[in-house]
Amino acid sequence: MSIETGNEYLQLQNDLESNAKSYPVRFPLVIQKAKGMIITDTEGKQYYDCLAGAGTLALGHNHDVIIAAIRDVLDKQIPLHTLDLATPLKIAFIQEIFSILPKELRGHAKIQFCGPTGADGVEAAIKLVKNATKGKSILAFHGGYHGSTQATMSMSGNLSKKQHLQSLLPDVHFLPFPYEYRCPFGIGGGMTAQISIQYIENLLDDCESGIAAPCGVIIETVQGEGGAIPADIEWLRELRRITAERGIPLIIDEVQTGIGRTGKMFSFEHAGIIPDVIICSKAIGGSLPMSVMIYKEELDLWKPGAHTGTFRGNQLGMATGLATLKFIKENNVLDNVKERSDQLFEVLNRLKEKHEEIGDVRGRGLMIGVEIVDPQGNKDRLEHYPPNGELATKIQDRCFQNGLIIEVGGRRSAVLRFLPPLTITADETTKVLAIFEQSVVEAIEALRYKW
Repeated sequence: MSIETGNEYLQLQNDLESNAKSYPVRFPLVIQKAKGMIITDTEGKQYYDCLAGAGTLALGHNHDVIIAAIRDVLDKQIPLHTLDLATPLKIAFIQEIFSILPKELRGHAKIQFCGPTGADGVEAAIKLVKNATKGKSILAFHGGYHGSTQATMSMSGNLSKKQHLQSLLPDVHFLPFPYEYRCPFGIGGGMTAQISIQYIENLLDDCESGIAAPCGVIIETVQGEGGAIPADIEWLRELRRITAERGIPLIIDEVQTGIGRTGKMFSFEHAGIIPDVIICSKAIGGSLPMSVMIYKEELDLWKPGAHTGTFRGNQLGMATGLATLKFIKENNVLDNVKERSDQLFEVLNRLKEKHEEIGDVRGRGLMIGVEIVDPQGNKDRLEHYPPNGELATKIQDRCFQNGLIIEVGGRRSAVLRFLPPLTITADETTKVLAIFEQSVVEAIEALRYKW
């Protein structure tokens, strides 16, 4: 059968692929090629990609060092699949990962290669801390996201995906995240983080809390799917103090925040803390499947085979991951993240002043969220309008039509999320912002006309 148009490809995809597919619903395109942050579809139309494989493509599409790393593996006939057997490439990758760890952890850490997804890294972390502490409960946070397996969904805040699933991981308890704009205590005014940490400390010390001894606390320092919500820096320090004093392992999910996304190699570095367990995926594989868990050596009490995975020996992913880590370190990429972040925040905050439909602009580094609100709705006790998922979706659609791909997330899917490559240039950022502003104006006008 000859396929000639993008619509024919899309129709075949719709006919043959599962109803669980998600991105094609919002981005009905067929990708022909991609380079940097530009995607070209089969019709020749180009798009600025501010989704970047949900943060996987740290250097954008098909970066020269990534292509060279893949070719080098093939030319040297390095085995593509090695389970957890050693190769010189694997050892070089491990050494490079350890070189970017905080010095307090570098000489006292172990690494576990997991299956190729972040969710498998999370699963491994839970096994690790349960085995090491003999604790029972896992403490997670409202709005958090840790994956789509049964166990990781159990620790995620999103209800829609697990509402009708049985036999989820038991003994998971949720804590209030310091979401200042939508303060869970209805107070705000800079008090959200302080009250949240007081609540958590009291819960851990209350002999009538109803929660069995925790084996670990898992957290994203910037909630991704939850709407690009950054945790208060002092709150993170206090959370580390509280867990350390009580001997509770602190697990930092760096699946999306790690490897430069927030302007530091690891997002927890902004707070100057050292977690007990770090989970990395997405960008650490340099655009190819990779998931690792790094942890303090005193937790290494499990036995051989305690966590396995057929594809944990992905040598191509190690090669591209190694190339990515080296490129970031050697080319001042973190400086670019900070500069482009400032550029984005400056313009997005100006847009917020112009349009009351933009309720909040937040994030850290190149992980930025714009919360869209409904000025026709009733304000909450903090004087904020309700989230407006309908308008956010309309803006996302207008962005797509105008050549920009961005994600939505957060409560009611009302947060527009920017996750561009870490190598995005000043000129590309300017063009992305111009398309976004145009799309915001068009979507607001369309919705007002509908009213």
